Amino acid sequence: MTGGPVHGTWEPAPATRWEDAFLSGNGHHGALVFGDPYDDRVIVTQHTLVRPDGDDAHRRPPRLAAALPALQDRLLAGDLTAAESFTDGRPLRWVRPFHPAFQTRLRRPPSTATGSRRSVDFTTGETEAAAGAWRSRVFVSRADDVIVQRVTAPHLTLDLCLDPHLPGAPTGLGIGHGAVLTPEGALLTLRARYPGSDLAYTGVTLAAVTGGTTTLAPPGVRVTGAREVLLLTRVRRHTGELDTVAEGRALRDLLAGQSYDDLLRPHLALHRTAYARVTLDLGADPAERALPGSELLTRPHSAALLERLFAAGRYHLLSASGLNPPRLTGLWTGDWDTAWSGAFTHDANLNLQTASAAAAALPEVTEAHAAHLHRQLPDWRDNARAVFGARGVVAPAHSDGESGHTYHFNREYPLHLWTAGADWLLKPLVDHDETRGARDPRTAAALAETARFYEDFLTRTDADGHLVVVPSYSPENRPANASWGAINAAMDLSAARHALRTAADYHPDTPDAARWRALADRLPPHRVNEDGALAEWAWPGLEDSYDHRHLSHLYGVWPLEEITPYDTPALAAAAHRALELRGAENDSAHGHLHHALIAARLQDAERVGHALARVLDGDFFHASLMSAHYPRRDVYNADAAHTLPAVLIEALVQSTPGRLVLMPAPPPAYPSGALRGVRTRFGATLDLTWNPHGTTAVLRPTRSHRVELMTSSGAEPLDLVAGEDRVLTLRTR
Repeated sequence: MTGGPVHGTWEPAPATRWEDAFLSGNGHHGALVFGDPYDDRVIVTQHTLVRPDGDDAHRRPPRLAAALPALQDRLLAGDLTAAESFTDGRPLRWVRPFHPAFQTRLRRPPSTATGSRRSVDFTTGETEAAAGAWRSRVFVSRADDVIVQRVTAPHLTLDLCLDPHLPGAPTGLGIGHGAVLTPEGALLTLRARYPGSDLAYTGVTLAAVTGGTTTLAPPGVRVTGAREVLLLTRVRRHTGELDTVAEGRALRDLLAGQSYDDLLRPHLALHRTAYARVTLDLGADPAERALPGSELLTRPHSAALLERLFAAGRYHLLSASGLNPPRLTGLWTGDWDTAWSGAFTHDANLNLQTASAAAAALPEVTEAHAAHLHRQLPDWRDNARAVFGARGVVAPAHSDGESGHTYHFNREYPLHLWTAGADWLLKPLVDHDETRGARDPRTAAALAETARFYEDFLTRTDADGHLVVVPSYSPENRPANASWGAINAAMDLSAARHALRTAADYHPDTPDAARWRALADRLPPHRVNEDGALAEWAWPGLEDSYDHRHLSHLYGVWPLEEITPYDTPALAAAAHRALELRGAENDSAHGHLHHALIAARLQDAERVGHALARVLDGDFFHASLMSAHYPRRDVYNADAAHTLPAVLIEALVQSTPGRLVLMPAPPPAYPSGALRGVRTRFGATLDLTWNPHGTTAVLRPTRSHRVELMTSSGAEPLDLVAGEDRVLTLRTR
């Protein structure tokens, strides 16, 4: 354990709050594990569990296309509040909220034994709790999509049930319990029907009991004198009634004489392989590495803390990604009242959380992201037609994971006007293609649809003949002197240019490609305002509002490479000035780390370090090492936990298909370390070590290529040959 970073965390006592429960997941099912030896609770979650609201009609995009030309006329004529009336009059409607299913509970008689410990192993995905001779282990199998729990103790006596009583559960939730004895032990079911809906979800738990006796004890069973209890749990969302007999048979077939370790083995082949691809070692104090997480969190400037948060971020991001990418809460919640519906928030949070996927060698995350988008493309087409009267696709700012329709908007959040979403959400898929060296035809098709939207939408021009993005929205800000729906938001300009040019690159030597490039060339340049900052709105006369958590206008800096210190130094200086002027507004974690990602691209190591410190000093992390949205652990939220690894990687290594940037913005507080296994977008794996004397990078290319190497010494060509390692040594100047 003292030979390197700790790939796990531990606590000397059970969790008393669900926010502190250790987490396991496979991207479909999730588990929040308390580790209490006398009331062993595991909250079960599942990505598809969103609460219906009984009103499907409102979950459609507003039909506003006929009114669009008049809105454009008014905005271009100087009516800066015109977009406030571009609505069908509906009230703000949130997407359907994510919620937990139930908790498995194993209650034992209290004993005089003292001392307990709980832990989670990031390399295996297992949580473990122990007290005296009692031991409980839990993991969620990536191989078999099942939650597995093994409890052992001499003469084990306990009551087992599936408990739906969790905070915020709605009144009128139709609960039905079932318990039958089986040759293995027992099969427990819990059916929960949503109020006023034909939708329901059902949990099925197979209990295999070794030794002792099992008897019915409604709503569950009682186990007496056993040596081991092995639980296999799944949740299904459905209409009508679920065939629980078939579900139970599937669990028995899976068990089929296998032990816990037998079930764990195929999971490890998937989970451990993915988790171990990238590691960070900051040379932390071995004594601090050995501390429990809660105590380590009281030392915010400890290198051991940053090592563990990097590892935990990778672990939680991987564990939350499968059927879907992570929600605002990852894959976990212990409360039915999830903030912001526990949604997929597309206009910032989702891309921030998954920002490390390509470089940190987690294609599993990008594949989950891609699956989420491709399922929703039919709805995105509806959005384009209904709101803009256009072909192609327009992404919503929020989704519950099922619907991709735009219906969450109001006067202060005119999210139905956001046209940059498709490009923003497709950018990680483009990065993934560059990293692996092959283009996914699904990404190519989605980019083409995005370009077709711009062909139909970009019809207005200014006095200089430039195309105008009107209406235009910069999430989630407004000009200081105008309403939220405006003209030529910087993010919209960057997105349109990038989408058109990238679609052309994916469809070379076609008439479409030439037309799309020509359209991109007609977009206006970014504007630099009187403060010397890149303006959030390029339209003359629109004034910036600096104190805001979002940094949408700097999309061209990160994650795009439209604005860089190397290719566009004047614009990069203006972007840096915009970053300097940006306030933190409500101290959201995602705002601080988004700030850090942009600062890293602009080579501002001090600003990266300051933004990191705001999060580390702000008490944003629970004992589980899952994070909060606000300081002092206010509002359970995965943004900080999942985004932090991306910040550290971007500060140390950046790449494009034709460029490698080494040590662009290393945080000064961590002068030595090693980052191993990073993937570049030109097809090489990179191991990086650094100390006050210099930096060594080992490149292992899979493609022969010439790239531009950027270091503090300047630029130089770097020729790479597939299969031949290349060692670079940089001395501190």
